[in-house]
Amino acid sequence: MNIRLMALIWIGLGAAGAATGQPDASPTARTASGVVRGVTDGSVTSFKGIPYAAPPVGDYRWRPPQPVIPWKGVRDADKFGPDCAQTGFGRASGGIPANSSEDCLYINVWRPAGTKPGARLPVMVWIHGGAFVMGSGSSPVTSGEAFARQGVMLVTFNYRLGRLGFFAFPALSRERPNELKGNYGYMDQIAALKWVQRNIGAFGGDPHNVTIFGESAGGVSVHTLLTSPLSRGLFQKAIIQSGGGRDGVLTGRPMRNDRQDQPSAETIGVNFARKHGITGEDSEALARLRALNVAEIVDSGQETAGHDGPITYAGPILDGRLMVETPQSAYEKGRHMRVPLIIGANTADFVGFVNADTKEAMFSQFGEQEAEARAAYDPQGTASLRDLLVMVGTDRVQAEPARFTARAFAAKRRAAYVYRFGYVPEPVPERMQAGAPHGAEIPYVFGVPGAWRGGERSAEAEAVARTLNAYWANFARQGDPNGPGLPEWPRYHATEDRILYIRPDGTARAVPDPWRRRLDVTEKAASAARRR
Repeated sequence: MNIRLMALIWIGLGAAGAATGQPDASPTARTASGVVRGVTDGSVTSFKGIPYAAPPVGDYRWRPPQPVIPWKGVRDADKFGPDCAQTGFGRASGGIPANSSEDCLYINVWRPAGTKPGARLPVMVWIHGGAFVMGSGSSPVTSGEAFARQGVMLVTFNYRLGRLGFFAFPALSRERPNELKGNYGYMDQIAALKWVQRNIGAFGGDPHNVTIFGESAGGVSVHTLLTSPLSRGLFQKAIIQSGGGRDGVLTGRPMRNDRQDQPSAETIGVNFARKHGITGEDSEALARLRALNVAEIVDSGQETAGHDGPITYAGPILDGRLMVETPQSAYEKGRHMRVPLIIGANTADFVGFVNADTKEAMFSQFGEQEAEARAAYDPQGTASLRDLLVMVGTDRVQAEPARFTARAFAAKRRAAYVYRFGYVPEPVPERMQAGAPHGAEIPYVFGVPGAWRGGERSAEAEAVARTLNAYWANFARQGDPNGPGLPEWPRYHATEDRILYIRPDGTARAVPDPWRRRLDVTEKAASAARRR
């Protein structure tokens, strides 16, 4: 039988077996805060815009998420809540979109229509990306319909972004010293996972079979949740899509104690206050910061200079309680959660962290490994600088850190599965001439290949979407992505170095990593740089 046809039959059978009752035209669920009423559309029921924490406004700005005030009666859950306040990366301040707000802590649930409490469906919780300064849980690209049709419940949510989500200031550290500080976006993520533990059974989900997954900053978030002492027991499996794994710009800076090349989070907060004419570091200065309107706080997210200080980028903070160390440090010391893992990168996952004006300047960045790097990346000497920057950037920021992470899990005898996504639809879009770029896999994972960037809905693209969506759903069920009609995806072992490669034509094959020489020299150069 044709492999794709087998996959379609299996997916259909899985969805048919998941629903435990007839579709309900007016579905309800009783959460800990009150009853919500969702919407059924065909074979899928959704509940949108459910508050999982109180609005983080006024005195709750820069505080851990607070409990929801319970409501009486039935709350309609038929539309998304506002996105968290943002302007988007690289854009100047000057207002936020009408659909974004500081009041934004809402969660969404998709399930097969007719599912009853007690059905104990596997649950997937998506953590959106966006450099911690943009994004939301309401994107049409991350709809839960395809997962629900496979009998898997999907949860998405918003978390605070930018300086509302990651911020430190001396007076803030002194205020309510027993509360967590700094990583308010991460606190929101943990609060959402706790909401799932308390409430997902009322929707028919299994709180003991939860898979978290995310891409880019969402993948970085999964790394943090895998290594934080405050998230243990909240999930059983993890998927990281283009989330790195090594120390970097998004993986945490010290709360205080400036370094020569990296100001602390508190210094960044002081510089930000000065930019708004707020001097001092006491409670009065903090009150003036809390009095700023949301558009004054939410800026581009770029690294910009304060009045007389260094950069003011807002990002994750090593606070000593939620983040006690970087994920790389935890993996090296074996202090991460020991759960099944999927991790991978795209073939042109370059996101701007490697720059050079010439090939010579680029290869010189490898130091003593320069000759080895030339042999691995440009053996014939014919590669263009542009292509080399994409390859080196992809390997340095995404592919090698993903391999490093997989090896850390495999070393602890936990199942790890590594992928490389390289599908490029025909005709090749200009943005994909070097390969599959950052984020290109997302619509295929969610089974909606026409929902983003060009709307491709060819039979080939649909087949890729069915394959990836099935792998992810299988992993959520059983901690293993393999299933009927799918090419075998072997567990990762460092000695064999076998990965699942989704090739440019969309076919998936298990192969020895074709980039092994590149990743080896990238690892050597990074190790040498850390010793210097």
